[in-house]
Amino acid sequence: MLDYEFTCKERFLKYVKYDTQSDENSGTYPSSEKQNVFLRELLSELKGMDVDAIMDESGYVYAHIKSNTNKKVTPIGFIAHVDTSPAAPASNIHPIFHKNYQGGNIKLPKDNQMITAADSLALHDKKGHDIITSDGSTLLGADDKSGVTEIMDAVNYIAKNPQIKHGDIMFAFTTDEEIGRGVEKFDIQKFGAKYAYTLDGENVGETEIETFNGDRIIITITGKSTHTGYGKNKMINSLKIAAEFISKLPKNRWSPETTDGMDGFAHVDYINGNEGFTIVKMLVRDFDEKKLIEYEEHIRKMMTETILSYPGATFNMEVIEQYRNMKKILDKHPQVAEYAMEAMRNIGIKPYVQTVRGGTDGCRLSYMGLPTPNIFSGEHNFHSKTEWVSVQDMELAVEMIIEICKVWEQKGQ
Repeated sequence: MLDYEFTCKERFLKYVKYDTQSDENSGTYPSSEKQNVFLRELLSELKGMDVDAIMDESGYVYAHIKSNTNKKVTPIGFIAHVDTSPAAPASNIHPIFHKNYQGGNIKLPKDNQMITAADSLALHDKKGHDIITSDGSTLLGADDKSGVTEIMDAVNYIAKNPQIKHGDIMFAFTTDEEIGRGVEKFDIQKFGAKYAYTLDGENVGETEIETFNGDRIIITITGKSTHTGYGKNKMINSLKIAAEFISKLPKNRWSPETTDGMDGFAHVDYINGNEGFTIVKMLVRDFDEKKLIEYEEHIRKMMTETILSYPGATFNMEVIEQYRNMKKILDKHPQVAEYAMEAMRNIGIKPYVQTVRGGTDGCRLSYMGLPTPNIFSGEHNFHSKTEWVSVQDMELAVEMIIEICKVWEQKGQ
């Protein structure tokens, strides 16, 4: 463990109080102005550490610590996203600090929320840790303010300890990752790294190099609205068409609640409308891109068959690419993950490769020319009111970041 007074606890408790929830229905970038409020705070803190940092017109914060070695070292970067998920309330977060956790369930004071050791298996290894949760009325925001916290603490350490030899190190904080738009306007040239790591993983030791392929489907159904009292043989209720379509989706497969491992899914996560016009939104995920396309073709076929029973109704189906499996890219650059795992071993962590049933900013960045695996930040139960994180795990992640920088320097010429 580093001989260092970590700032993780204080930073995290401060950061989660910023409401940075992203908004899929917004047309702005970032999708919510409140993300910019927090990003400006991070920019101010970085400048307060005498670190070169800027915030661009899209809200991204980029920072740079210059090389202090005579070796030629590949420039690397570390990235975390500031936004929190729209899946649970994120305003007025009240974090609770559970010092010296001694096992068992953690009861939260609001909304009858309970973090159970049976469901949160990672708790079994956290006896003696300091655990942070919300009060149960909101999510916590550890996804991904744990990663933000760890990067900021690592920057603080590196800036204060010039005896640590390293190459050029880049840092970035992104927006809107939770709604699949995290790096739409990310400037890789401005960032300046050749390889990077996102800190947005769960368990200590995780190194993630394979993810889902992900698309968003938006189906718009147009019916015919009339006065309800005079609707016979005239009204075409688009809500009923949507309901019939959704009812045709397989009950025991194809959904997040019935799949795991390497299985993909097609998930309805939004429906809104009236008798005249209804929108249905879906997430489609699979590790195999060919299977992803098969899902989409089957969904279009189901919707076409459904609409035939409603003469006069129409539909439009839009498929929006969100991200692709980064394994295809990272397999060409194995040293990126290998150096991270070497760093973990150096500080006593047993690393392992994890397949992710989701996506990260690293997916799109890898295809944009910046190979970027995802590594652990310690967040658990993300997107829920029972989200939690261990202070000690965050401190380990800080040490890992610093050690990764050292490993890359040692590999330099």
